[in-house]
Amino acid sequence: MCKYMVREEEYLTACGHPNITANHRTTFEITKEHELSLAGSCIIAVGSDKGALDLSRRFRDILQHPGSRLITTLTCGPYMVQISSQGDPGLSLTHPTDLVWRRSAYTCNRTIGVFSDHTARDLPREMIHLLARGAELEVVLVAEYTDGGSGFSP
Repeated sequence: MCKYMVREEEYLTACGHPNITANHRTTFEITKEHELSLAGSCIIAVGSDKGALDLSRRFRDILQHPGSRLITTLTCGPYMVQISSQGDPGLSLTHPTDLVWRRSAYTCNRTIGVFSDHTARDLPREMIHLLARGAELEVVLVAEYTDGGSGFSP
């Protein structure tokens, strides 16, 4: 039986905001909303061109596959960070405006990745300072899993 990688990519852009603090300990979030209060300590960018519901059906199917993983690359100015997370069969990915990465296993309709190795406070402070000044954030999402040869491909 041959094994092969099932993989899909998504791209989005978002913007910084003066109220970005990015000091949340357990999550980070990107939203399509344009306004942000200081209470949104997990939000790292606003005005995204995608929320969870906007991700392709194939991308969402891969993230919901047992054993899937999500690699997120955030680029802002000269700074780049790569975040590793897991997908989960419990991800519904139906929220119209938000994408949330979580350190825990908790899922809701906004959750895109669980067991993430970064949260808002772990992101490079230089990147956060640029985002607080309104800089653009480029986001590359890669969802993948290894198919054990069942022939299934979403």
